[in-house]
Amino acid sequence: MEDPLALDRQVCFALAATSRSVISLYRPVLEPLGLTHPQYLVMLALWQASPLRVRDLGDQLFLDPATLSPLLKRLESLGLLTRSRNAVDERSLDIRLTDEGAALRQKALAVPGRIVERLGVSVDQLERVRDELTALLEASRTASDRVSSDT
Repeated sequence: MEDPLALDRQVCFALAATSRSVISLYRPVLEPLGLTHPQYLVMLALWQASPLRVRDLGDQLFLDPATLSPLLKRLESLGLLTRSRNAVDERSLDIRLTDEGAALRQKALAVPGRIVERLGVSVDQLERVRDELTALLEASRTASDRVSSDT
């Protein structure tokens, strides 16, 4: 019988190790853009929709304000986005791409292909893995919600 506590049988270990390994492939690809991986994720969200409220951006990226705030400050200092009070709700901050931030998207278009090339895995396989991970993320969020409501 296999040991249920064997490291190589743990989903959490496989996810954590894979995440670190794949993200490390992004570093040299993102370096010419002047972005770290977390900053790239912020920019991806903003390239999809700008402006965004900080709260909505945090929800999309599964980041709390304490983690997101320094990322946004750094991207603002790089001239890629602006932060301003929401006209309707002064408690909310709106995040908007600058022209420079919007223009960076053109250079970033090469990133996915370079990552696929570095991984040496087919796009079809990567899409299947992404879909499985997305389903696992949803299941874990549902389980978290269930646990929170039980306490």
